[in-house]
Amino acid sequence: MTIPTNDLLFLLHDVARLLRIESDKRARGNGMTRAQWVMLIWLERQPGLSQKELSELIEVEPITVARLVDRLEARGMVERRPDPADRRIWRLHLRPAALPVLAEIERHRAEMAALVTAGLDAATIARMTDGLARMKASLSAEVRPRPREVAKEVA
Repeated sequence: MTIPTNDLLFLLHDVARLLRIESDKRARGNGMTRAQWVMLIWLERQPGLSQKELSELIEVEPITVARLVDRLEARGMVERRPDPADRRIWRLHLRPAALPVLAEIERHRAEMAALVTAGLDAATIARMTDGLARMKASLSAEVRPRPREVAKEVA
């Protein structure tokens, strides 16, 4: 069976897969993993995340985050700080050594954005971005339980 080239769901899946492959290749070229890159980006955007919060954001098990943080900590890029309200929680913060890596990641992200949008005009890119944001919002709403569903589960 041949998959039509205009099948939206297959195209979305293939584009995401190819972006992951390209990101993996670029991260490995810098002696890191895509997951480590993602962690650094999240910590730049939201300093002080806990390991559990970070694991939920990047959709991996907390033990995986702990191991990745161990590696980043060994490279001097991340530090764990105790949570002032709960001594069981570690808050994650970037160290100065992460800054040049984040600049390199941003350079790669710009190159990849240029690659995937080559030949597209600004209006098309804006429409695609808007459409993808709407798709994400719709799917996110489906993932969250609706208030009535929560009430049914409690009853």
